[in-house]
Order: sequence, then C-alpha cells, then structure tokens
Amino acid sequence: MRSSHESSPPIRKILIAGGGFMTPFIRYMAQLTGKTRPRICYLPTAMGDHPDAKLNFYGYCAPLNVEPFVQDVFIESLTQTRGWDEVLLSADAIVVSGGNTLNQQAIWRAQGIDLVLREAWERGIVLGGASAGSLCWFEEGTTDSRPKTLSVVKCLGFLPGSHSPHYDAEPGRRPLYHELVKTGYLKPGYACDNEAGLYFEGTTLKRAVAAKEGARCYYVQAIDGEVVEQVLEPERIS
Repeated sequence: MRSSHESSPPIRKILIAGGGFMTPFIRYMAQLTGKTRPRICYLPTAMGDHPDAKLNFYGYCAPLNVEPFVQDVFIESLTQTRGWDEVLLSADAIVVSGGNTLNQQAIWRAQGIDLVLREAWERGIVLGGASAGSLCWFEEGTTDSRPKTLSVVKCLGFLPGSHSPHYDAEPGRRPLYHELVKTGYLKPGYACDNEAGLYFEGTTLKRAVAAKEGARCYYVQAIDGEVVEQVLEPERIS
C-alpha cells in the first residue's frame, strides 16, 4: 500500500495530430501541462533544423501564454554547452516537427535523444507533434522518408501498434495502411487526418480531437482477414 506521504507517479502524456500541429494543438498541449506559462520545446530534427519550421513554431505560439524555445540537433559543443537531458527535461512539453521520420530516428538514436525522450515521457513532460512528430511515438508506421514510394519505419515504441498520419491528405496513405494491416505486415493502429489527433495517457487513448470540421481519426485492424476501420469522432479544439 502506498503511504500517505508518497506522491502518485506522473501521468505520461502524448498528444498527436495527423498533420498541422498548429496553435489549437499547442494550446491544448499547454493546458495538459497544468502550468500557467509552460515552457514548450520545439525539436525540429526531422526538418533538419530548418529555419522556416522554427519561425512557424514561434508564430503558432505567439497568441498563447507559453514560453517557446527550440532545440537544434545539428550542433557543436562550443556553443551547445548543455546536454540533451538538461535541455529537454527542463521543458513542460516537447513538440516534435514533421519531416523525415527515418532520419529523425537515426539521429536521435545516435545522439541518445531517444533515451532522454523516454525519461521525459516518464516524468510527465507532455510529448507530441504531427506527421513525423506523431509517427515517432509508435512502434511502427507508414512513412515517405525513402525514395520513390511510401514504406514502413520502426520508431520509439512508447505507444503500441502502428500509425498512419496524413490519412486524408495524401492519396496513397489509406490503401497502403489497409494493405499492410490486412496482411499483418503492420500491427493494428491509429490513422489521423490532418488537423485531427489523439491524446494518450500512458498507452491508453483518452480522446480524439480536431481543429477542423470533418477531420477524423480511425482505429484500423484486421478481423477475419478483412480491414475494419473504426471512426473515432473527435472533440473540437480551437
């Protein structure tokens, strides 16, 4: 039995979107921190630390009562004087950019950032993002990170199963995801339209949300050799 002076373990929180992790999602993420003015870190690894991505993030944060900051990974030790743990664990929330998921995963593992992100999650720092920033938290999913065709990428595995972002925005996403889940090449999982997303506590889905009318999320699985796509009707956020 837990004694009265022991605190409960932090709630592990992940908020994702299929695409478009803009002001409504960052506002919701800020609320999930429980802080009055949360520090929100942007991790644009999948975008190669592109300056336009960073400017967009600051623009999305501008209407909000948050303290935004960016952590590049293309760094050198003369100017990057704090470790990944010192930076990322100082945040109340971490937004991961879209971009190339395969490259993102390789860089994170080479740098040990994957381990720091797991510690952040276990400490209750809210994690999230869209596209590569949503896919990265699952075991696996569909990606455009390689030449010529959509393919499969293995990711961090904080959330069980698979994921397909951009479900309504890119024509090849839905049929490929159906085929991969049907054949068992991918585990069952979640698909999200752009500007629709999912909030998890631990590994349990708590709610679906959307910042756009008509945007939806889905749970996709194979039953008796056929794909079953369950619509997860979202609550609107703004």
